[in-house]
Amino acid sequence: MASALPTPRLVVTTHTEDGTSTFLSDQMVPAFAPFGPSAASFSRFHSRLSVPVSNTTSPPEMPLQLPRCPPHGIIFCTSDFPPGASSPMHRTLSLDYCVVMSGEIVLKTDSGEEKTVKAGEFIVQRGVNHLWENKGSETCRIAFVMVSAEKIVLKNGAALEETVIPPKKP
Repeated sequence: MASALPTPRLVVTTHTEDGTSTFLSDQMVPAFAPFGPSAASFSRFHSRLSVPVSNTTSPPEMPLQLPRCPPHGIIFCTSDFPPGASSPMHRTLSLDYCVVMSGEIVLKTDSGEEKTVKAGEFIVQRGVNHLWENKGSETCRIAFVMVSAEKIVLKNGAALEETVIPPKKP
């Protein structure tokens, strides 16, 4: 099932050699669906391997893979969840700033708690074990800025690790 939402457009600015502000690119960023056509799809816009970043260098190439924040870095992307789609329970080693742009999504934690977040609402996700589920009738698009974070270390010294989610096999 293809996303019912338009392909995201990305406009990137830069500077000329004399410091004048200008546009570097204006392009459509098609989504890719590593879990199959009826599951979530992703559009990756920009990533840096470390922060603070240089605004005079180009970002690294971004392969078509599940968006994960590089260690010490940052990533900007969207996820589209069609009606009925969900993710597995997972944890990222990042602080995620999320904006629900359209539709609505249920955010569940491993404690069993859940919240429905609607278009125009925001989430700050702090490395928790969670899943996403679209129980609505329209595609939900979420924009993410993911910033690398330290592992969460519990009082007993155990570190909470990132969860690897393998893509669907063809």
